[in-house]
Amino acid sequence: MEDDLPTVSVRLWRADAIVLFDWLMSTDLDSVPVTHPAQKQALTDLLSRLEFDTDADLTGVTDEEIAAAQNEVARDMRR
Repeated sequence: MEDDLPTVSVRLWRADAIVLFDWLMSTDLDSVPVTHPAQKQALTDLLSRLEFDTDADLTGVTDEEIAAAQNEVARDMRR
């Protein structure tokens, strides 16, 4: 059973979660270069967790929120 598997918790900045969710939703995961099939499965699992995490509520983000999150994350890169 999946509930019996060991898990880890990862805290993400909401802007990072929005950017990741938007990218994963718009990316053909079959075209992402991987060296092992488990890598693609892990990305699929991450997308599923982000999609169904009711605390994050990412499925309803607007284009404006995505753009703002992308700007926030990109600005954080320049520090």
